[in-house]
Amino acid sequence: MVSYRKVTKSFGDHTVLKELDLDILPGEKIALIGPSGSGKTTIARLLMTLEAPTSGTIEVDGEMLWHMQSRGKLVAANEQHLHQVRSKIGMVFQHFNLFPHMTILRNVTEALVHVLKMPKAEAKQRAMDILERVGLKEHTNHYPSQLSGGQKQRVAIARALVMQPQIMLFDEVTSALDPELVGEVLDVIKGIASEGDMAMILITHEMDFAREVADRVLFTDGGVIVEQGKPKEIFENPESPRLQSFLARFLKGQSDHEADHRIAAGTE
Repeated sequence: MVSYRKVTKSFGDHTVLKELDLDILPGEKIALIGPSGSGKTTIARLLMTLEAPTSGTIEVDGEMLWHMQSRGKLVAANEQHLHQVRSKIGMVFQHFNLFPHMTILRNVTEALVHVLKMPKAEAKQRAMDILERVGLKEHTNHYPSQLSGGQKQRVAIARALVMQPQIMLFDEVTSALDPELVGEVLDVIKGIASEGDMAMILITHEMDFAREVADRVLFTDGGVIVEQGKPKEIFENPESPRLQSFLARFLKGQSDHEADHRIAAGTE
Protein backbone atom coordinates (compact mmCIF):
# COMPACT_ATOMS: atom_id res chain seq x y z
CA MET A 1 0.00 0.00 0.00
CA VAL A 2 2.84 2.42 0.87
CA SER A 3 6.55 2.25 0.03
CA TYR A 4 9.24 4.65 1.21
CA ARG A 5 12.51 4.27 -0.69
CA LYS A 6 15.69 5.95 0.61
CA VAL A 7 13.62 8.87 1.92
CA THR A 8 15.62 11.62 3.58
CA LYS A 9 14.17 14.80 5.07
CA SER A 10 16.33 17.68 6.22
CA PHE A 11 15.55 21.12 7.58
CA GLY A 12 18.64 23.14 6.82
CA ASP A 13 21.58 21.29 8.39
CA HIS A 14 19.30 19.16 10.57
CA THR A 15 18.36 15.75 9.12
CA VAL A 16 15.23 14.29 10.70
CA LEU A 17 14.89 11.21 8.46
CA LYS A 18 17.86 9.32 7.05
CA GLU A 19 17.30 7.13 3.96
CA LEU A 20 14.10 5.57 5.27
CA ASP A 21 13.02 2.29 3.65
CA LEU A 22 9.56 1.15 4.74
CA ASP A 23 6.78 -0.94 3.21
CA ILE A 24 3.24 -1.02 4.59
CA LEU A 25 0.94 -3.76 3.34
CA PRO A 26 -2.77 -3.34 2.49
CA GLY A 27 -4.72 -3.51 5.74
CA GLU A 28 -1.59 -3.55 7.90
CA LYS A 29 -1.59 -1.62 11.20
CA ILE A 30 1.77 -0.01 11.98
CA ALA A 31 2.58 1.66 15.32
CA LEU A 32 5.45 4.18 15.41
CA ILE A 33 7.01 4.71 18.82
CA GLY A 34 10.08 6.65 19.88
CA PRO A 35 11.28 9.78 21.66
CA SER A 36 10.30 13.29 20.58
CA GLY A 37 12.23 14.42 17.52
CA SER A 38 12.94 10.87 16.37
CA GLY A 39 11.23 11.32 12.98
CA LYS A 40 7.85 9.68 13.66
CA THR A 41 5.62 12.60 12.73
CA THR A 42 7.78 13.49 9.73
CA ILE A 43 7.06 10.03 8.27
CA ALA A 44 3.34 10.87 8.39
CA ARG A 45 3.71 14.47 7.20
CA LEU A 46 5.62 13.35 4.10
CA LEU A 47 2.85 10.90 3.27
CA MET A 48 0.17 13.56 3.84
CA THR A 49 2.13 15.95 1.55
CA LEU A 50 2.55 18.47 4.38
CA GLU A 51 6.33 18.23 3.91
CA ALA A 52 8.28 17.34 0.78
CA PRO A 53 11.13 14.80 0.98
CA THR A 54 14.66 16.12 0.48
CA SER A 55 15.47 12.96 -1.48
CA GLY A 56 14.01 9.52 -2.13
CA THR A 57 10.57 8.42 -3.34
CA ILE A 58 7.22 7.46 -1.81
CA GLU A 59 4.63 5.28 -3.54
CA VAL A 60 0.97 4.94 -2.55
CA ASP A 61 -0.98 2.01 -3.99
CA GLY A 62 1.53 1.66 -6.82
CA GLU A 63 1.64 5.36 -7.73
CA MET A 64 4.44 7.80 -7.03
CA LEU A 65 3.37 10.49 -4.58
CA TRP A 66 5.93 13.28 -4.92
CA HIS A 67 7.01 12.36 -8.45
CA MET A 68 5.38 11.60 -11.79
CA GLN A 69 6.41 10.33 -15.20
CA SER A 70 6.75 12.93 -17.95
CA ARG A 71 8.21 12.02 -21.36
CA GLY A 72 9.87 8.97 -19.89
CA LYS A 73 11.49 10.87 -17.03
CA LEU A 74 10.71 11.08 -13.32
CA VAL A 75 9.87 14.69 -12.49
CA ALA A 76 8.40 16.55 -9.52
CA ALA A 77 4.65 15.99 -9.23
CA ASN A 78 2.29 18.81 -10.06
CA GLU A 79 -0.56 19.82 -7.74
CA GLN A 80 -3.14 17.81 -9.68
CA HIS A 81 -1.10 14.61 -9.32
CA LEU A 82 -0.45 15.27 -5.62
CA HIS A 83 -4.16 15.84 -5.00
CA GLN A 84 -5.16 12.67 -6.85
CA VAL A 85 -2.76 10.38 -4.93
CA ARG A 86 -3.35 12.17 -1.61
CA SER A 87 -7.08 11.39 -1.89
CA LYS A 88 -6.24 7.82 -0.86
CA ILE A 89 -4.91 9.03 2.51
CA GLY A 90 -6.70 10.25 5.62
CA MET A 91 -5.08 11.88 8.66
CA VAL A 92 -6.14 12.78 12.18
CA PHE A 93 -3.93 15.23 14.08
CA GLN A 94 -3.27 15.94 17.76
CA HIS A 95 -5.50 19.01 17.53
CA PHE A 96 -8.92 18.59 16.03
CA ASN A 97 -8.87 21.42 13.45
CA LEU A 98 -12.67 21.50 13.22
CA PHE A 99 -14.50 24.46 11.71
CA PRO A 100 -15.94 26.21 14.79
CA HIS A 101 -18.75 27.95 12.86
CA MET A 102 -20.08 24.71 11.34
CA THR A 103 -22.24 22.02 12.93
CA ILE A 104 -20.75 18.58 13.45
CA LEU A 105 -22.70 17.25 10.47
CA ARG A 106 -21.43 20.01 8.20
CA ASN A 107 -17.85 19.53 9.43
CA VAL A 108 -18.08 15.91 8.27
CA THR A 109 -19.93 16.52 4.97
CA GLU A 110 -18.03 19.61 3.80
CA ALA A 111 -15.30 17.77 1.87
CA LEU A 112 -17.80 15.28 0.41
CA VAL A 113 -19.87 18.08 -1.08
CA HIS A 114 -17.14 20.53 -2.10
CA VAL A 115 -14.24 18.19 -2.94
CA LEU A 116 -15.95 15.01 -4.15
CA LYS A 117 -18.97 16.95 -5.52
CA MET A 118 -21.32 14.46 -3.86
CA PRO A 119 -25.04 15.35 -3.73
CA LYS A 120 -25.94 16.76 -0.30
CA ALA A 121 -28.46 14.04 0.53
CA GLU A 122 -25.93 11.28 -0.24
CA ALA A 123 -23.21 13.11 1.70
CA LYS A 124 -25.51 13.46 4.72
CA GLN A 125 -26.37 9.75 4.69
CA ARG A 126 -22.71 8.72 4.52
CA ALA A 127 -21.83 11.19 7.29
CA MET A 128 -24.65 9.96 9.53
CA ASP A 129 -23.46 6.37 9.12
CA ILE A 130 -19.92 7.34 10.11
CA LEU A 131 -21.04 9.53 13.03
CA GLU A 132 -23.08 6.63 14.36
CA ARG A 133 -19.99 4.43 14.04
CA VAL A 134 -17.98 6.82 16.26
CA GLY A 135 -20.86 7.27 18.73
CA LEU A 136 -21.86 10.84 17.85
CA LYS A 137 -25.06 10.50 15.86
CA GLU A 138 -27.03 12.45 18.48
CA HIS A 139 -24.62 15.41 18.24
CA THR A 140 -24.97 16.17 14.52
CA ASN A 141 -26.53 19.62 15.05
CA HIS A 142 -24.13 20.67 17.80
CA TYR A 143 -21.12 22.92 17.28
CA PRO A 144 -17.54 22.00 18.27
CA SER A 145 -17.64 24.37 21.26
CA GLN A 146 -20.44 22.23 22.74
CA LEU A 147 -18.37 19.03 22.71
CA SER A 148 -15.69 17.57 24.96
CA GLY A 149 -12.15 17.10 23.66
CA GLY A 150 -12.76 13.38 23.17
CA GLN A 151 -15.92 14.05 21.19
CA LYS A 152 -14.12 16.62 19.02
CA GLN A 153 -11.40 14.09 18.24
CA ARG A 154 -14.05 11.52 17.30
CA VAL A 155 -15.56 14.10 14.90
CA ALA A 156 -12.09 14.56 13.37
CA ILE A 157 -11.84 10.78 12.94
CA ALA A 158 -15.29 10.70 11.32
CA ARG A 159 -14.32 13.53 8.96
CA ALA A 160 -11.31 11.52 7.78
CA LEU A 161 -13.19 8.19 7.55
CA VAL A 162 -16.04 9.62 5.51
CA MET A 163 -13.63 10.14 2.59
CA GLN A 164 -13.05 6.35 2.53
CA PRO A 165 -9.22 6.47 2.50
CA GLN A 166 -7.12 3.40 1.85
CA ILE A 167 -4.66 4.36 4.57
CA MET A 168 -5.26 6.36 7.76
CA LEU A 169 -2.65 8.25 9.77
CA PHE A 170 -3.20 8.93 13.46
CA ASP A 171 -0.64 11.38 14.88
CA GLU A 172 -0.65 11.29 18.71
CA VAL A 173 -4.41 11.78 18.61
CA THR A 174 -4.81 11.50 22.40
CA SER A 175 -1.91 13.71 23.50
CA ALA A 176 -4.03 16.88 23.76
CA LEU A 177 -6.83 15.16 25.71
CA ASP A 178 -7.50 15.00 29.42
CA PRO A 179 -6.61 11.50 30.71
CA GLU A 180 -10.24 10.54 31.35
CA LEU A 181 -11.11 11.18 27.68
CA VAL A 182 -8.32 9.12 26.14
CA GLY A 183 -10.11 5.78 26.39
CA GLU A 184 -13.15 6.77 24.34
CA VAL A 185 -10.95 7.85 21.41
CA LEU A 186 -8.72 4.77 21.58
CA ASP A 187 -11.81 2.53 21.65
CA VAL A 188 -13.05 4.11 18.40
CA ILE A 189 -9.67 3.55 16.74
CA LYS A 190 -9.58 -0.05 17.98
CA GLY A 191 -12.99 -0.59 16.41
CA ILE A 192 -11.78 0.81 13.09
CA ALA A 193 -8.63 -1.32 13.23
CA SER A 194 -10.60 -4.50 13.97
CA GLU A 195 -12.47 -4.16 10.67
CA GLY A 196 -9.14 -4.88 9.04
CA ASP A 197 -9.60 -3.49 5.54
CA MET A 198 -7.71 -0.21 5.90
CA ALA A 199 -3.96 0.27 6.42
CA MET A 200 -3.11 2.45 9.43
CA ILE A 201 -0.08 4.30 10.78
CA LEU A 202 -0.45 4.99 14.49
CA ILE A 203 2.03 7.45 16.01
CA THR A 204 1.49 6.95 19.70
CA HIS A 205 2.92 7.04 23.20
CA GLU A 206 0.16 4.70 24.42
CA MET A 207 2.19 1.48 24.59
CA ASP A 208 -0.67 -0.79 25.69
CA PHE A 209 -2.72 0.52 22.78
CA ALA A 210 0.14 -0.13 20.33
CA ARG A 211 0.54 -3.65 21.70
CA GLU A 212 -3.16 -4.39 21.27
CA VAL A 213 -3.84 -2.82 17.86
CA ALA A 214 -0.63 -2.99 15.80
CA ASP A 215 0.46 -5.81 13.53
CA ARG A 216 3.98 -4.36 13.63
CA VAL A 217 5.71 -1.85 15.91
CA LEU A 218 8.54 0.37 14.68
CA PHE A 219 10.89 2.14 17.08
CA THR A 220 12.47 5.26 15.57
CA ASP A 221 15.34 7.24 16.99
CA GLY A 222 17.71 9.71 15.39
CA GLY A 223 15.84 9.65 12.09
CA VAL A 224 16.15 5.89 11.50
CA ILE A 225 14.14 2.77 12.28
CA VAL A 226 16.23 1.21 15.02
CA GLU A 227 14.09 -1.88 15.59
CA GLN A 228 10.81 -3.32 14.34
CA GLY A 229 8.78 -6.45 14.87
CA LYS A 230 5.60 -7.93 16.31
CA PRO A 231 4.34 -6.11 19.42
CA LYS A 232 5.18 -9.03 21.69
CA GLU A 233 8.79 -9.09 20.44
CA ILE A 234 9.27 -5.34 20.72
CA PHE A 235 7.79 -4.89 24.18
CA GLU A 236 8.92 -8.15 25.82
CA ASN A 237 12.28 -8.82 24.13
CA PRO A 238 13.73 -5.54 22.84
CA GLU A 239 17.13 -6.19 21.27
CA SER A 240 18.71 -2.76 20.81
CA PRO A 241 20.05 -0.84 23.83
CA ARG A 242 18.26 2.30 22.55
CA LEU A 243 14.86 0.60 22.61
CA GLN A 244 15.57 -1.03 25.98
CA SER A 245 16.44 2.39 27.41
CA PHE A 246 13.36 4.03 25.85
CA LEU A 247 10.98 1.41 27.27
CA ALA A 248 12.64 1.55 30.68
CA ARG A 249 12.25 5.35 30.80
CA PHE A 250 8.66 5.10 29.61
CA LEU A 251 7.72 2.49 32.22
CA LYS A 252 9.40 4.53 34.96
CA GLY A 253 7.50 7.64 33.84
CA GLN A 254 4.27 5.66 33.86
CA SER A 255 4.95 4.37 37.38
CA ASP A 256 5.77 7.87 38.64
CA HIS A 257 2.55 9.18 37.05
CA GLU A 258 0.47 6.45 38.70
CA ALA A 259 2.13 7.16 42.05
CA ASP A 260 1.25 10.86 41.72
CA HIS A 261 -2.37 9.88 41.14
CA ARG A 262 -2.39 7.64 44.21
CA ILE A 263 -0.90 10.40 46.37
CA ALA A 264 -3.40 12.93 45.05
CA ALA A 265 -6.22 10.52 45.80
CA GLY A 266 -4.96 10.06 49.36
CA THR A 267 -4.29 6.34 48.93
CA GLU A 268 -0.56 6.63 49.55
